[in-house]
Amino acid sequence: MKTIKQLHKDDKPREKLITKGVKALKNDELLAILLGSGVQGKDVRKLAKEIVAMMDEDFNNLSLEKLCDIHGLGLAKASQILASIELSKRYLIRSNKRITSAAEVYEELKSFSTKSQEYFLTITLDGASHIINTRTVFIGTLNQSLVHPREVFTDAIADRAAGIIIAHNHPSGTLAASRADIQITQRLKEVSKLVGIELLDHVILAKDGFYSFSDEGLL
Repeated sequence: MKTIKQLHKDDKPREKLITKGVKALKNDELLAILLGSGVQGKDVRKLAKEIVAMMDEDFNNLSLEKLCDIHGLGLAKASQILASIELSKRYLIRSNKRITSAAEVYEELKSFSTKSQEYFLTITLDGASHIINTRTVFIGTLNQSLVHPREVFTDAIADRAAGIIIAHNHPSGTLAASRADIQITQRLKEVSKLVGIELLDHVILAKDGFYSFSDEGLL
């Protein structure tokens, strides 16, 4: 196996990416770019191949400790690899997850159902109902003056979202819409028509379940 120095310029990982595109690179070449350099006695290509071999053997149980067992891979580079993998996972999960019902909204935001404070949340969706982003817009008691349409739709517009779902939790556990909840929903529904992003649902979260404006025919 040739070392990085022995490779023709166009066959080096970084140059290959520039000339042929990222999809043309093998796994160890992608990793070599991420690592940047090797160590004394082991160039980056050889180091990358060892790491890829470990990934192929047991990717799901890859850990900082296991990576650091590879000679020449220090804590900094091992951390960099794990961070890159986790970031990729989060984006892949986000882009592939679909929301098609209030029950799925509840499962997505279930961790908020037991909060002691009220959280007002948004989920932006693409045209195929895949999640683009989930955000906390406001924390505290809801009223029309605090939940401003600008705060709700600015990020949705930036996301180029086709639809948006709003949700908030009831710390009291009440599974019913208050007058304020209804007023906020009506106001946001009107704004959604103006900005061209469909308000698909408003889901109230509680420990024992959820209340859906869409399911109740209020949208």
